[in-house]
Amino acid sequence: DFELSEEAHPAWAGEIDQTIFKGSLAMEEVVFFHRPSRTAILCDLVQRHDPTELKAIQRWLMRADGLLGEAGSTPREWRLTFWRRRQTRAARAELLSWKPENMIIAHGDCATGQASKVLTRALAWI
Repeated sequence: DFELSEEAHPAWAGEIDQTIFKGSLAMEEVVFFHRPSRTAILCDLVQRHDPTELKAIQRWLMRADGLLGEAGSTPREWRLTFWRRRQTRAARAELLSWKPENMIIAHGDCATGQASKVLTRALAWI
């Protein structure tokens, strides 16, 4: 039991890198990178919902929020809370410097291959 920080815990340091997306008035998210599999691991920061798995009203809401399929991103209402963009840009730069090939996310379709491209597009708002 410990609080996550910019530095990886000694138990996984060297195998998993991490950074914190700061700059929001409402949220912070720790993003991980598993070196051996070249996989970025995110929770809520990027969402890519499959439109075929949603009801019509859900599809409409997710489309309006920019969270559908390949074009997924960060929910618009969350984007508005990121006022200290310098910190957010630094975290994005670190995440992209890892050059992830794969991406695991909590909400929607993960990415196998070309995760760097997906993340660059999804986080272009920063």
